[in-house]
Amino acid sequence: MNDMRNGGQLTLAAVQMNSQQNIDDNLADIKAAIIDARAQGAQLVVLPENCCSMGRQFATAERFDALSATIADYARTYGIYVLAGSLPCPYRLDGVIVPDGRLRQVSLLFAPDGTQVARYDKIHLFTATVADKQGSYNEAASFEPGTQTVVTTLEANNDVYQLGMMVCFDLRFPALAQRLRQAGAELLSAPAAFTYLTGQAHWWLLLQARALDSQCMVIGAAQGGEHLYKDGHTRQTWGHATITAYDGTIINSYNDSELNNSKDNKNYTLVLANLDKQAQIQGRQKMPIFDCHRLA
Repeated sequence: MNDMRNGGQLTLAAVQMNSQQNIDDNLADIKAAIIDARAQGAQLVVLPENCCSMGRQFATAERFDALSATIADYARTYGIYVLAGSLPCPYRLDGVIVPDGRLRQVSLLFAPDGTQVARYDKIHLFTATVADKQGSYNEAASFEPGTQTVVTTLEANNDVYQLGMMVCFDLRFPALAQRLRQAGAELLSAPAAFTYLTGQAHWWLLLQARALDSQCMVIGAAQGGEHLYKDGHTRQTWGHATITAYDGTIINSYNDSELNNSKDNKNYTLVLANLDKQAQIQGRQKMPIFDCHRLA
């Protein structure tokens, strides 16, 4: 991977992982990915959905505060913004325990000094019938949907950047991307764990469509490959971490579901890109779709 340092532009990295159910092993991979991204000049690193564990959501939620503190410490130690794609959380934004034995699917942004600067609770919960081994998905059985959109500020290069936060299934809802743009977003985070079949059908299309809807860069961090669950069944995710420009152009992508880093002993891969803020502003000016928007 080439060094992406570029003065005046925000350099960011989307991480593709193959998280299993050993949380400590996954944390080691997360740490290595953050170190690698920082060494290549990234100022923001976006981890995928379920970065600390695929499955075992309730057991992982018991460690929510400790896991958050660990990832915050990585951000502080390596001086980089870190977006923890999603962690299962037992309590709402106000600290109230989620009722009915459910959790929240939470995306957290940590600043280079380790402070938590944003929390987004996933609004759209995955519900689908898919022709794979699992067959039926109903995220609402375990999770309560969030109710608030989030746009937060990053500071880098003596400039500020506005990040709108999404998670996985949110990508299927253009109104969310448009709402985030209306709230000032310049880039959108999209940590994901798409099933292999839904990813194969729609992953790139959705990233490009949401970029076009919002005229924002979209950062698609991803889970990819086979995930072994404790009961012996497996789940296969699509991977293909991708970063898309405001005009729908794919800037950079890892074109595989499986990680092919065995020679480097890496259990992750990085996709890097620069947000050229001025080029994006000019592109929006040339096609001012939000000045023409009439239905929302």
